[in-house]
Amino acid sequence: MITQTALELGFLYALVAMALFLSFRILNIADMTTDGCFVLGAAVSVTLAAGGHPILAIPAAMLAGSCAGFVTAFLQTRLGIPSILAGIVTNTGLYTVNLMAMGWKANQSLLGGSTIFTLLRDSGIGSDWYELLLAASVTVLAGVLLLAFLKTRMGLSIRATGDNSDMVRASSLNPAFTVTVGLCVSNALTALSGAMVGQYQKTVDINSGTGIVVIGLACLIIGETVLGRRTVTKGVLAVMIGSVIYRFIYAVVFYTKVVPVECLKLLTAVIVALAIAAPSIRKWAAFQQRKLAAGKGGN
Repeated sequence: MITQTALELGFLYALVAMALFLSFRILNIADMTTDGCFVLGAAVSVTLAAGGHPILAIPAAMLAGSCAGFVTAFLQTRLGIPSILAGIVTNTGLYTVNLMAMGWKANQSLLGGSTIFTLLRDSGIGSDWYELLLAASVTVLAGVLLLAFLKTRMGLSIRATGDNSDMVRASSLNPAFTVTVGLCVSNALTALSGAMVGQYQKTVDINSGTGIVVIGLACLIIGETVLGRRTVTKGVLAVMIGSVIYRFIYAVVFYTKVVPVECLKLLTAVIVALAIAAPSIRKWAAFQQRKLAAGKGGN
């Protein structure tokens, strides 16, 4: 049961890590819209599912997420606001938008209502593993579509923008447009994750997205540590593997109480900080070794 739950949540939250892979790794943008966009996707999904439209809720949530990404991109590319601040501004505004989507309530419940998971269960597909089957299928399909998109002309332009926006501009391409498309796709993936998690848990809370960006980065970095990030294909596979590993670690910590559950997010933040700083730490260590060796040679 623990293994099954960890796998289910691992695949569902892998979509957030996939979104961060696109914005953080490909576009080289620290998109802080993630926390609010996750709740936005969950709010739209749960509200529409409560109204009897669990399937329609998924594309609607992705569309809402794309709109959030467009706002962030507009603030960044058209108004000249730095990317981090643009994401923070959008994230702040999304708090009110999320409340509006939830009928001005701090939480919304789906208990007793139909979800895409219960629809699959009622159809008899997947037996006791129907939730894992649906979660894995959606995430794998999203990964395949993302890979296919990144190999198109637009996808290659987005990848080039992240590498060198000046070169893209010199090639008669508009980096503002590629950034906008990239952030729209990225936030659509984040909203998809929120939509799936909301229907999986049959509830959404206005604060349920707090710390999601850190968790997503942790999944991304854990996966890259295992697989590396030399190719785009490896990068997409890495976020799935990293998310599953993170959820297994979370489950072990939760049930064995090796680390107090209250400290888990602090531990996650420390892991992410150390992983991001690892190249600088390695350079500093190598410099100290050369300095020590030079000192011994002088004596």
